[in-house]
Amino acid sequence: MAVVPMKKVLICGLKKDRKGTLELLQRQGVLEISNVLQEDDMLGRMDVTSSKTVFERNANIAEQAINILDRYAPEEKGMLSSFEGREVLSLDEYEANAGKHDEVMKKAYRLQELAKQIGEHSAAVPKLEQQMEALVPWRSFDLPLDFKGTKKTAAFIGSIQDEITLEQVTEQLGELAPQAETIDVTIVSASKEQTCLFIVCAKTDAEAVEDALKKMNFVKPPLSSAVPAKRQQQLEEELAKEKAEIKKAEKAVAEMAPDRELIKFVMDYYTMRAEKYGVLNGLAQSRRVFFITGYVPESAAAKLEKLLQEKYEVVVEYTEPGDEEDVPILLHNNKFAEPVEGVIESYSVPSKGEIDPSMIVALFYYVQFGLMLSDAAYGLIMVAGTAYCLTKFKNMEAGMKKFMKMFMYCGISTTFWGFMFGSFFGDAVNVIATTFFNRPDIRLAPLWFEPVSLPMKLLVFAFGLGILHLFIGLGIKFYSCVKNGSLADGIYDAIFWYMLVGGGIIYLLTMPMFTEMLGLTFTLPAVAGTVAAYAAAIGFVGIVLTSGRESKNWVKRILKGLYGAYGVSSYLSDILSYSRLLALGLATSVISTVFNKMGSMMGASIPGAIIFILVFVIGHSLNLAINALGAYVHTNRLQYVEFFGKFYEGGGRKFEPFAVHTKYYKIKEDI
Repeated sequence: MAVVPMKKVLICGLKKDRKGTLELLQRQGVLEISNVLQEDDMLGRMDVTSSKTVFERNANIAEQAINILDRYAPEEKGMLSSFEGREVLSLDEYEANAGKHDEVMKKAYRLQELAKQIGEHSAAVPKLEQQMEALVPWRSFDLPLDFKGTKKTAAFIGSIQDEITLEQVTEQLGELAPQAETIDVTIVSASKEQTCLFIVCAKTDAEAVEDALKKMNFVKPPLSSAVPAKRQQQLEEELAKEKAEIKKAEKAVAEMAPDRELIKFVMDYYTMRAEKYGVLNGLAQSRRVFFITGYVPESAAAKLEKLLQEKYEVVVEYTEPGDEEDVPILLHNNKFAEPVEGVIESYSVPSKGEIDPSMIVALFYYVQFGLMLSDAAYGLIMVAGTAYCLTKFKNMEAGMKKFMKMFMYCGISTTFWGFMFGSFFGDAVNVIATTFFNRPDIRLAPLWFEPVSLPMKLLVFAFGLGILHLFIGLGIKFYSCVKNGSLADGIYDAIFWYMLVGGGIIYLLTMPMFTEMLGLTFTLPAVAGTVAAYAAAIGFVGIVLTSGRESKNWVKRILKGLYGAYGVSSYLSDILSYSRLLALGLATSVISTVFNKMGSMMGASIPGAIIFILVFVIGHSLNLAINALGAYVHTNRLQYVEFFGKFYEGGGRKFEPFAVHTKYYKIKEDI
């Protein structure tokens, strides 16, 4: 439960060593570069924007090449491949592959060229197919579609929508072009969609006939100097040629699949160089030396200095950051609390001087998640699944590894509460024993109690856990105030609330009506209620008098104080919010029971067993997925809204070191 102390660092080295120094720092990933030194007569900055642009472009081209390979020669990946993480390269392997970057980029360009060819030929295919489809109704026609007639005649080739008879065509042409003496109409083909026509008339009547056809929505086909059958053959040959070119290009792409890993490396290589040059662009430097400023975790400072001085002529100077400086925040916790760091970071890292709540969050997170899911079988599945992934995928990314460990601990908690409540796939043990073995006496007995039978008992436990959670938050608030030298603020913002809320709870516990409603077996003596009432009154008065203490005007102060005291209602809603522990726990159990009952409805027959297995597997898989997601969401809510609302401000800036931000490979030297 700690925020890692940071050292402010100034590195001064020879200009000839700057690229090597930056590469070393990038591989270490322990320095956040700030470059606060300003330009002056002695110091300037080097403009390497053009080089950075080139590297970014090369990285983009390599990425496009990888996408091309993935499209036409995809890798065979398992269902769990997303857990594999990046491959680790030694420094020697990195340098060996880096020497091939020019050669590999030629292959990336070649892949782009092949993809362009595939795209051009693929675009031609539907056009040709469309032309072929348009020629289908004209296959029996023995004249070119661009035939316009003879010296004395005019010919019109085209189609009219819908099916139409020869008599109807002739009649309509006669009405629309009465001056035309002779019009010969031939139906080439007809369907419900269209009627294809060949019309011949005297050349003197061509204009009138053409106008009439326009009014009839006469549409000409794609023109061709060849007869339709021959044109169809030509199009088929062109289509076959285009498809052959596509296959040829795709084959060429597939043949380059063995280069995929090198292209991946080159993409990462240029990504690293672009990032390095981005930093280089901002370095303060003179004619002979360069300067790097930033922040380093205190634990890595000495080793980093030693490594730098072993390889380069540099001066490394560490100082303590000033109070006014925006120091980045890095969390470091033990194996139990480390997995929930991602939960905290997704909300906000602690601000400067604020404590790291990871340990407390971890404890309550695991317990609350387990209570919401509360099925031993589901918990064991989670533990087995996460343990398998953690064991099998050694290179799993740090963030994913934390996430897996968090769910493993949540699974352990779920298993514990499942046995405490007697839930193993709900009541599956009893249902299976009763249905298939006629042994209704066999069941998984709870180590504590069954929430379905005694929901009020679990509700009281949930409220008690919630009150403890909130009061620990207030305790952290008090500790933070004292740590920062403000005992008075701790009393005003924590102790008075302890007195008001705690006194109110104790007073309620002296009331038999209240304790009976909750199903409690005890009632506190009246003297406890009297003491609690006085404590609550003192807390209330203290809150009213101090909540608006920043105001100098006493009227405003009291009004703000009264508004602050109204915050007791939020404590009530916060406590009630922990009823979700009961709601989600019961939901998991009830849905499990429903699926078990559904599966057993056909009895102990062979079909009944098959149906039971199918319903059991599908139903419990859905129940586990849905309620695990619900438990995750609502557990986060209890931390963010109820718990953090009592003490946590956040707003810190996460430590972002200059590191290797690659997609496929990791290169790191341990220090």
